Amino acid sequence: MNIVERTKSPTPKFFRVLRSIGLALLGLSGSVIAAPVVLPAVVVSVAGYLAVAGGVLSAVSQMTVDEEAKSEEDIVKRMRRDNENLARDGIK
Repeated sequence: MNIVERTKSPTPKFFRVLRSIGLALLGLSGSVIAAPVVLPAVVVSVAGYLAVAGGVLSAVSQMTVDEEAKSEEDIVKRMRRDNENLARDGIK
């Protein structure tokens, strides 16, 4: 399986959550780095490290493959199973 196939295949739920956390870290650190006010050097340095960590976490999480979902029908079933409790949790 090459890298393009890996990125296009379905990702397990745990790694989708980790990918979202990594993207949030990346966005937060980007906004701290690009802030128009002068921040202490330590804060900007930590934001840089968080940006690297978020990028790596997102990239690695995207490369994982859900071997359980082989066909498109399995992918649809898995997505329905993952979304079962959204209404109960207050998400529409």
